[in-house]
Amino acid sequence: MPPIISIENVSKSYASGVRALQPIDLQIRKGEIFALLGPNGAGKTTLINIICGIVTASSGRVIADGHDVVRDYRAARMKIGLVPQELTTDSYETVWSTVSFSRGLFGRAPHPAYIASLLRDLSLIGRRDSRIMELSGGMKRRVMIAKALSHEPDILFLDEPTAGVDVELRRDMWELVSGLRARGVTIILTTHYIEEAEEMADRVGVINKGSLILVEEKTTLMRKFGKKRLTLHLQAPLAQVPQALAPWGLELKDRGLALVGTFDRGSDADIPLLLQRVAELSIRIKDLETHQSSLEEIFVSLVSDRIRGERR
Repeated sequence: MPPIISIENVSKSYASGVRALQPIDLQIRKGEIFALLGPNGAGKTTLINIICGIVTASSGRVIADGHDVVRDYRAARMKIGLVPQELTTDSYETVWSTVSFSRGLFGRAPHPAYIASLLRDLSLIGRRDSRIMELSGGMKRRVMIAKALSHEPDILFLDEPTAGVDVELRRDMWELVSGLRARGVTIILTTHYIEEAEEMADRVGVINKGSLILVEEKTTLMRKFGKKRLTLHLQAPLAQVPQALAPWGLELKDRGLALVGTFDRGSDADIPLLLQRVAELSIRIKDLETHQSSLEEIFVSLVSDRIRGERR
């Protein structure tokens, strides 16, 4: 199956000389949730805006569901819904009017039942007649999501959609995303809440200083870069790590009251043998604690390694 989004050699430079994006190649599959992670200023929003036809690339091309986003802009844009970071909508319009108007902008026939269902899913139906200026920031964010979905797009971009909003909206948002994904909508998101990407995404791309430094299946990424830390809390302190435990590379912590070891995803099968050896040495364990690397820790490690590599 061909990708629903094909990004080929796309870069962006400004007249000032600033290079916002290095040449990027990326294929996004139909029906997947793709998380684009990166620090502030990394180029995430620039890349999204190029795909959506808001910013013109300096080189390369983007194909959205078979349509070139420059040469066939209208057809490509019909396929795309965008929830931008900024809350930009007419303050004097009602919720119902602004969402219905957005649908009409894409040439879609009126569909009150669909608009009502959309507002209901976003807990906005009770505010359908409220003017935008009367809403809280969280409610305005819900309206932006409704506007992006008003024309029933096949591709949805969520650019930091839950930044600065309440927990209830985040829950509603991800329930809606799950439903859209079940219907085959392709979702590309950027987020600072990396636990959301860890929970929802199929694949993860990491962008830093305009370069796409990694694209990986989330499960593969977690397996490849994830670490497990094992801490054995001891009943009595040790003066040093016994020689018999040297193969596990353990460290003494907490004034000799804790043995700490780090294991790769593939090597954590060594843990039962370690515990057996500890028992054979008559080292009494008071408690055992494990910690698995999160996607956030992996992301920070990848970006930090990249920065250190550039400084060498």
